[in-house]
Amino acid sequence: MKKNRIILVLISAIFILAGCQQQQSTSHSTQNQTPALSTTDGLIGYLRPLPAVKEVSTWQNSYGDGLVIITDHYKIYTTLLEPLMLKQVPAFVEAAYRAYQEQLPYPIETQLKFDVYLFANRSQWESFTKTFAGANWPMYMKIKQGAYYLNGACVTYNIGRTKVFSVLGHEGWHQFCGRHFKYRLPSWLDEGIAQLFETSKYEGNSFTFIPGKNYGRLGALKIILDGKQAIPLRKIIMLNPGEVVLDESSNKSVMAFYAQSYALVRFLREDNYGIRLNQYHQMLLGALNGTWPINEAEAEIAADRNVQLTVQWNSYISPKLFDIYIKDDFDKVEQQYYQFCRKLVYHISVR
Repeated sequence: MKKNRIILVLISAIFILAGCQQQQSTSHSTQNQTPALSTTDGLIGYLRPLPAVKEVSTWQNSYGDGLVIITDHYKIYTTLLEPLMLKQVPAFVEAAYRAYQEQLPYPIETQLKFDVYLFANRSQWESFTKTFAGANWPMYMKIKQGAYYLNGACVTYNIGRTKVFSVLGHEGWHQFCGRHFKYRLPSWLDEGIAQLFETSKYEGNSFTFIPGKNYGRLGALKIILDGKQAIPLRKIIMLNPGEVVLDESSNKSVMAFYAQSYALVRFLREDNYGIRLNQYHQMLLGALNGTWPINEAEAEIAADRNVQLTVQWNSYISPKLFDIYIKDDFDKVEQQYYQFCRKLVYHISVR
């Protein structure tokens, strides 16, 4: 009897131990489960180890589940929670920041982080914009697919990976310029530079900008030149994009202004092995530091971002600055510019 009781006790102990071990194993397995990438917790764990990411947390907002992703120079508020897209966004904005710096002969310091809002859909974007843009919100509703820069922030929504990065690169330049430049740039220069960041390639977890493959602008330039509809250079540097963008009947004028501004910036940087690059840099440095050789009244308008840049202002200051910094005979520059444009589109085929 005593022997049988000992055996029963041992068998019971074995079952108890086995149960404990099974419970511990189940508990350990549950603790080690990774949250699904369809959840914000799962995305936080997914994004946190990325080299460009300094911090990531949930974003409490009225539009949907969201995250705040912090990098060295940006704070990204997003309700777009597609994992592969989010993996690339931090690397993209930091690559763009470095590319913006390369427009200048020396780097400058950014003390505060830039804000970017990236929404999952247009409905969320519209709801945000109606609050963020104040009384001007109906004007932003006219944007069909794209982004805008306002109140120091870039705001866009999911229009597809390639387009999102294109508009973020473009509007990000306006954001960088608005933060750091004491004077506002002439429209052709500001928009021309912004288009250098519309095309990029992603390799080895990093982005490289390739303005020479901006086929959208090159194709437009080809159409304009082939149709002999190019806008004269002096008019290009005097135009304010609002003059053509708000005129719905002038699609060709819009296309020409942006394509020719893009080509003009490339011309000043690249033509004849960069013969005008130093002049280009000096014009930008004058805006950055507030040292354009203009009078006090002009400087006040150029520096005050609360003053609307009118068509008259742009048409007045742009030719003045072009003559000061580019210096060459204007007719000669225009001839060389159009020769450069034709070289850019020589191999471009438009159907």
